[in-house]
Amino acid sequence: MNLPSMKDAKVRTDKKSRVELFEIDKKYQNVGNGKKYYIKTYGCQMNVHDSENIKALLEQMSFKETDNMEDADLILLNTCAIRENAHNKVFGFLGRVKHLKEQKPDIISGICGCMAQEESVVNEIKDKYKWVDIVFGTHNIYNLPKILNDSIIKNDQEIEVFSTEGDIIENIPVKRDSSIKAWINIMYGCDKFCTYCIVPYTRGKQRSREPKYIIDEVNDLVKKGYQEVTLLGQNVNAYGKDLDINYTMSDLLRDVALTNIPRVRFVTSHPWDFNDSMIKVISEYDNIMPYIHLPLQSGSDRILKLMGRRYNKKDYLELFDKLKKSIPNVSITTDIIVGFPGETEEDFKETLDVVNTCKYDSAYTFIFSPRIGTPAEKMKDDVTLEEKNKRLHILNEIVNKYALEANKKYLGKVVPVLIEGNSEKGDMLMGYTDTMKLVNVIGDKKYIGHIVDVEIIDVKTWSMDGKIKN
Repeated sequence: MNLPSMKDAKVRTDKKSRVELFEIDKKYQNVGNGKKYYIKTYGCQMNVHDSENIKALLEQMSFKETDNMEDADLILLNTCAIRENAHNKVFGFLGRVKHLKEQKPDIISGICGCMAQEESVVNEIKDKYKWVDIVFGTHNIYNLPKILNDSIIKNDQEIEVFSTEGDIIENIPVKRDSSIKAWINIMYGCDKFCTYCIVPYTRGKQRSREPKYIIDEVNDLVKKGYQEVTLLGQNVNAYGKDLDINYTMSDLLRDVALTNIPRVRFVTSHPWDFNDSMIKVISEYDNIMPYIHLPLQSGSDRILKLMGRRYNKKDYLELFDKLKKSIPNVSITTDIIVGFPGETEEDFKETLDVVNTCKYDSAYTFIFSPRIGTPAEKMKDDVTLEEKNKRLHILNEIVNKYALEANKKYLGKVVPVLIEGNSEKGDMLMGYTDTMKLVNVIGDKKYIGHIVDVEIIDVKTWSMDGKIKN
């Protein structure tokens, strides 16, 4: 049994990350014969991609996937630790799993992902949720076959969570959720240690994959007909800083673009590391999409300093203007936290000032959620919940206004849309523009998996309607 430690998870050294090629041990390949698995995924795109790896590992063990939890022999919750709401959802879902396990005692249940890297969470599972069979974290997904097999043999709770800086394991299999667009990890972890954020503790230190592995992965996707890749990392702009080859994110973006994959995206960016070289490459290659997610978090210099964000309002606005001027038709979205400890009405107005200046295409807005073990958890929080909710409502009203304004600019225009599948709106299809606008499309299903010209005939705040131009 290995238990996580927040103290150990914070350690950063100059030690180089180990790179290892994964290969499943043959003795685990038939463990899942005749059995089905069910995975519930919470959180960011990286969690979604982790679940794609987990599915592939389980299928190498001969498990088969099911969409019905009641039919599963193995139930895994791949968890998120960013906000308290995610924690509550996971523990609520565990109640359903326990009830099902009381009816079918042979079901194997497990928790993985970022919550599994939290010391307080794992201690609670160990003491109060003894019926949870396996717990593993973000650093040892590749070791799932052994962890699962050991739990079955010992018939005991198996907890294997390592609070290390982390290594890089290449060649982990992947079962992609889509045959049209794909996620690709380009780096892991984060060294920014924003005071409110748990990610540096749950994902380890910043470590970049070697470019050859990334480019090989993209080239393989091109051969399979994929139309889009999204390069993933907690702070993709810092890619390559830990490599000894003088190779940066701008170099990687250029080389990925040169594979001729039709669409290239990347998330998430930190304003501190977004440099002119990156902007130049994005503007030069048509297959790098004109869409940037640029988290603001707060428009107040005082709050930004308390958050440990390492830029100020002036720096952010200068970068925003540079992006708008250098990248034609660029769409910019953001993240904003309201009610950070000590946030005054004046601080909040500073945030609104940035929103009114930038007029974002969209924004993900949140009330501050204290994470156990982070510096912000210990800060005096003197903003009432009522005031936080009030500020969130005011912010969302403004964000929604500008989102609708941005969409109205598309009305009557013909734009390229990657058709991804059936829409939730009846007989229509759905897809995204190059600027990451959701479009519900009137058209034949033969266009699924293709980038087509679509005329926008109606717009709403969060989506648009269109018809395919023949």
